[in-house]
Amino acid sequence: MKTYLIALLLVLSAGAAPAAEKITRETFSSQGTDRTFYKFVPDSSVGKPAPVIILLHGSGRDGRILVEHWQGLAKKEGVILAGPDATVRDGWSMREDGPVLFRDLVDALFAKHEIDNRRVYVFGHSAGAIHGIGMGIMESEYFAAVAAHAGVLPPSAAQYVLRAPRKIPIAIWVGTDDRMFPVEAVRASRDQLNERGYTVELTEIPRHTHDYYGRSSDINKAAWAFLKEKRLEKDPQYQHYILSR
Repeated sequence: MKTYLIALLLVLSAGAAPAAEKITRETFSSQGTDRTFYKFVPDSSVGKPAPVIILLHGSGRDGRILVEHWQGLAKKEGVILAGPDATVRDGWSMREDGPVLFRDLVDALFAKHEIDNRRVYVFGHSAGAIHGIGMGIMESEYFAAVAAHAGVLPPSAAQYVLRAPRKIPIAIWVGTDDRMFPVEAVRASRDQLNERGYTVELTEIPRHTHDYYGRSSDINKAAWAFLKEKRLEKDPQYQHYILSR
């Protein structure tokens, strides 16, 4: 009987191991406010400095949706995922959801996990793509690279394009049938940035609409292939901004 119980406990403990690989809803403090984010830490990331992708959701969503769509790839590649909620679901605010939010989020991750601080990336969709491109330009020495689906250069970040100390690598995917982000507008953002010394890679997906979720697997694989090769040459440097309302 004793031998049977020991064997049963071993089987149960082995079966329980994958339970750690769950998406968790957590909070962190930023500018005196508790902020919510969704986190996924795969077993394959434990025991070594892991890359991080900060995932920025589109309008009307929350941080969990993109984490769910990246979860399978993250398990395979050993990537930690963090999807913060915007202050207002309709979109991201430069002030309330600006650079300090992401610094505080990364600090919260560092406090609990072994992270490769030269491989912290941003991926966003739609409103999150716009915000992600802006944050990458403003914090060009803090994030290694930015990938975006259906996004353009935000007007609020245009003033920082020439001031950025590093021309952060950016890749954008957009559908040729996307009515919310016409491909011509995305091309214009690419050209504007490339003319100022950036290297923006644009992939136009034939007959694809704004529906990231329907083909997220392919988009995420392509985005990760772009991101994973990018790495800061030195430890990250956070740029502090005083943002007006």
